[in-house]
Amino acid sequence: MREVIAERAKRVPPSGIRRFFELVMGMEEVISLGVGEPDFVTPWHIREACVYALERGYTMYTSNYGMLELREEIAKRLERDYSLSYDPADEILVTVGVSEGYDLAIRALVDPGDQVVVHEPSYVSYKPCTIFAGGEPVVVETRVDDEFKLTPEGLEKKITDKTKALILSYPNNPTGATMDRKELEEIADIVIEHDLVVVSDEVYDKLTYEGEPCSFASLNGMQERTVLLNGMSKAYAMTGWRIGYAASNSEVIEAMMKIHQYGMLCAPIMSQMAAIEALRNGEREVREMRQQYIERRNLIVRRLNEMGLECFNPKGAFYAFPSIRAIGLSSEEFAEELLRKKKVAVVPGNAFGDCGEGFVRCSYAASINDISEAMDRMEDFVKDCL
Repeated sequence: MREVIAERAKRVPPSGIRRFFELVMGMEEVISLGVGEPDFVTPWHIREACVYALERGYTMYTSNYGMLELREEIAKRLERDYSLSYDPADEILVTVGVSEGYDLAIRALVDPGDQVVVHEPSYVSYKPCTIFAGGEPVVVETRVDDEFKLTPEGLEKKITDKTKALILSYPNNPTGATMDRKELEEIADIVIEHDLVVVSDEVYDKLTYEGEPCSFASLNGMQERTVLLNGMSKAYAMTGWRIGYAASNSEVIEAMMKIHQYGMLCAPIMSQMAAIEALRNGEREVREMRQQYIERRNLIVRRLNEMGLECFNPKGAFYAFPSIRAIGLSSEEFAEELLRKKKVAVVPGNAFGDCGEGFVRCSYAASINDISEAMDRMEDFVKDCL
């Protein structure tokens, strides 16, 4: 029988995160600092909006673009937060999570052979989706000495005449790094010089702890060059609802919508109804959750540094990314031994790119009690290793 698996699929390895968590399944008394989702339940009034929608019989398809009412609320949010003006009729697309939004953007923008610059460590989907679209991912490694920020020098070195797009992801998963307006403006200058398009994943923007978040699209000349991605999952504790969105010029959004309408059709209507409620009335809970994340961040970073695992102070998202190089184990060895001996789950840093080797990702989307107990166990593990 001839080979049936496409070369693109064979080029992409399984997710390092999912492979590791196969080890966790079935183990008892494990404290997980690995899952990249809020430990909060979606606020009640948002859940109630979904229940009420079901009671009223909202169980049908929506427009491929998503409900106009939701797109109008998204447009208001972007105007309010970043002074960005998008026409909800044809410049906003509701997607099944931000991950689908990224996949649509790349498939709409990239032709076979086009190069896409990705800074790492970063979210695990960026390179695989680029490969599935026929593009070639080109990695820019970021360093803890630069607070894991994309530097103009690092970006310039990776641009060729085949470079089509740049992926930005700040606040960053897994490092918690952020970039301020001035730093992003330096990147924007390079984008203009080389005539690039930018896909900016800003799903953690409301979980920014120091300074004000800056949308890349809000920079001078960048709105027309940017596909802005965001969603409800992180800030509003709505991961399972699968509501993301993309905002860009009408030409790009129409191209993304065509792919979306054939592959996914539309996001679930009851989730869209819940998202409308979240955008209208959910900011108080966002502020409360953000304050708890700050307290948890302060605890986990302090404890990691005290036990000898040097840890950069994350400015956003809900991840700490400590160095484990002093232990003498690889990232995967450290994570697997910590899980086996102390029943604490963290994610090997190399799951987020080769430059993540020597680090592990610890999510502080967990209770203070769980974080404290996990740090006690990890400290015992580190003492045994040294």
